[in-house]
Amino acid sequence: MKQRIRVAGIVQKGGEILIMKRVAGRNESAPTWEIPTGKIKFGEQPEEAMDRMLEEYLGIELTEKTELKDVITFIAPSGSSQLNNLYIIYTVVLSEKTKIDPTERYTSYKYIKPEDLGNYCLDEASIVALEIEGREAGHGNYREAANSATVYVDGASRGNPGPSGIGYVIIDENGNTLAAGGEFIGFATSRVAEYYSLKLGAMKALDLGLKSVRFVGDNLMMINQMKGIYKVKNRDLIAIYDDIQEILQNFEAYAFIHVKREQNVKADANANMAIDDHFSKP
Repeated sequence: MKQRIRVAGIVQKGGEILIMKRVAGRNESAPTWEIPTGKIKFGEQPEEAMDRMLEEYLGIELTEKTELKDVITFIAPSGSSQLNNLYIIYTVVLSEKTKIDPTERYTSYKYIKPEDLGNYCLDEASIVALEIEGREAGHGNYREAANSATVYVDGASRGNPGPSGIGYVIIDENGNTLAAGGEFIGFATSRVAEYYSLKLGAMKALDLGLKSVRFVGDNLMMINQMKGIYKVKNRDLIAIYDDIQEILQNFEAYAFIHVKREQNVKADANANMAIDDHFSKP
């Protein structure tokens, strides 16, 4: 399997963390927020690449020394290549007077408080890197689940509320499909269908004997609620949410990842197929 090597910086200023929004066209998904990330050129040492990246991309002439924080590896759940990623993480603390001047690589940037990171759609590498700092405001252990099997889940409702189906696809760390399917759940709202799809995916993962998994869905509210960023207040969801929490106790490590709808087409297809199959039966 090919490996992609990058340097990434946790850039801090006044206790806040710098996040950037990339220009569209980087990959299959729409732009997401990320910590500054760049390639290592031939012949460069990682720390040299880090310093160069911050100068070229952000216009920062560093007087502060970058500090090596950690090295992480993971396989991204999005995209068709399933590349193994190796990220070398550095921390950089800027003075209050330091200003950045981003290149056209980025459309915007923000300094945000660590506790507010959950309010932004971050790319996977940034989530894993920030989890090292203990700033991932969620349940489970993201880093331990980074190279685990991936469970894609999705719910479909025709009418909202209306006839509804749920779908899942489980893929191992090498990109092989372990299981896939769907079920018709009757008359429900789309949000209820989303939660039932997660419950079904978790149960199927346990049936396969998986102990470390990543749950991937395209419903941002559900993912953020499962991370603990938002509370579940809807009465129609509380019982399902409690059931899922009980199931999760059987895993050694788990993580929740949000992706765009176009990156979750197989689970969506299985959810809609379940509806079609139900009404096609004599």
